[in-house]
Amino acid sequence: MFGYISLNLYLKQKFGERVQKIPLDAGLTCPNRDGSKGKLGCIYCDPQGSGTGLAKRGVSVVEQMQQGMKWAKKRYGARKFIAYFQSFSNTYAPIEKLERIYKSVLLGPDVVGVSIGTRPDCIDEERLGLIAHLFKGKMVWIELGLQSAHNETLKIINRGHTVEDFEKAVRMVKDFGFLVCAHIIFGLPGETKKQMKQTVEYLTALPVDGVKFHQLYILKNTPICRLYESGDNDILSQKEYAAMVAWSIKKLQSNVVVHRLTGDPPKQGLVEPLWSLDKQGTIKLINNFFTEI
Repeated sequence: MFGYISLNLYLKQKFGERVQKIPLDAGLTCPNRDGSKGKLGCIYCDPQGSGTGLAKRGVSVVEQMQQGMKWAKKRYGARKFIAYFQSFSNTYAPIEKLERIYKSVLLGPDVVGVSIGTRPDCIDEERLGLIAHLFKGKMVWIELGLQSAHNETLKIINRGHTVEDFEKAVRMVKDFGFLVCAHIIFGLPGETKKQMKQTVEYLTALPVDGVKFHQLYILKNTPICRLYESGDNDILSQKEYAAMVAWSIKKLQSNVVVHRLTGDPPKQGLVEPLWSLDKQGTIKLINNFFTEI
């Protein structure tokens, strides 16, 4: 047993058995893509918004949830589930549309919670109030993309929000009693290891309940790919990334839940780093570094 709390362990402790997150694509968008703040998105983001693309193929959220639950029951024997709104910004839509979408995953007592991925600048009290009303008595995680605690980096990656926006969103979410999971990326353009560590240190001062670690990976047909091909961006090695994650886990509060140790890029379209496809090898390295620190 390693000395940090994984999401699987956390959920098992809370519910007494395995709880499976079901990733969902609600067909939403992002203010950094629809023209409100920009049209190109973050420089590393692919057209599917790091999701499944099922909405474009006409698969409804209800069907995705039902299919995901059926698969998890067969694959893992899971009997409890969390609806995970993954693709794009899942609080970025008219309130009436969000209400219809959120309601559609309430498929009985086996759905014990919801995890909603979104941007810090797409959170307000009206939307959080809707979530509180619909998911009363359920576990609620709000997953917020910080990526870096440095505004200059956020500008370089065309993030479209500030560190101050993130901090405001975290405190607003916590006022509603929800759990916060912060997403951070190691290896962003121009960032030193010192700056990466400063992002983690920044999170330790906030009421963050969970963290997802991601390596920067480069996909074809993204702005970061063109930057990489011009020779303007270095890529972290597998060992460098693993050492950074292990250090970060040690630095975080012991009760912070580690939702993810490494990102899962699609094999098709991946340019670099190719070690991203070696997920188990990366996790093994992280655990080795963690026990050595």
